[in-house]
Parts: sequence; structure tokens; C-alpha cells
Amino acid sequence: LPNSTGVLVLGILSIVFCFCYGLIGLVLGIIAIVLANKANKLYLENSQNYSESSYKNMKAGKVCAIIGVCLSSLYLVVIIIYIAIVGAALTAMPWAEMMNQY
Repeated sequence: LPNSTGVLVLGILSIVFCFCYGLIGLVLGIIAIVLANKANKLYLENSQNYSESSYKNMKAGKVCAIIGVCLSSLYLVVIIIYIAIVGAALTAMPWAEMMNQY
């Protein structure tokens, strides 16, 4: 299958890079899922033209990509919540009163 190794590599990299603020892993995972869906469609149309091992590589890459997208999305949500909490805490501080004391 075309891109079956690429799907596997991108799927694994999406898991590896999911902790880079979630963005890199999310992008790599989405690209891998799109490529896997195209390769799956090709395999279903002409399964006799492609090897079983490339199909299994594509399926494993798609599973890794789905896991990477889930982890990246979760990490991105955690980062956004953290920024919102820190931002709310910093805006609630009495900065004017603190500056007048010194």
C-alpha cells in the first residue's frame, strides 16, 4: 500500500510528540488518519494488488494515530485549562494595592 510505512511512522510520532503542547502530535495524528483512510480505500478496491503486511502496517499506524490524537487533544485541553486558571488568578490579584505599598 502506498504510504503504509508513512502512516505507521506518523502514528508513532504523534504519540511521541503529544506532549509538545499537544499541537505537533495533533497535526501528525490527523495527517496519519487521513492517509490511512485513503490507503484503506485503495486496499478495499484492489486487495489482490497489495500485500497483507502493508495493510497491517497501515492499520497499526492508524491505531497509533488515533491514540496520539486522543492524547494530544487531552494534553491541549489541560494546557488551556491551566492557562485559564493562571490567568484568572493573576487578574484577581490586587496589583494596584501591592504597588502602593512600596
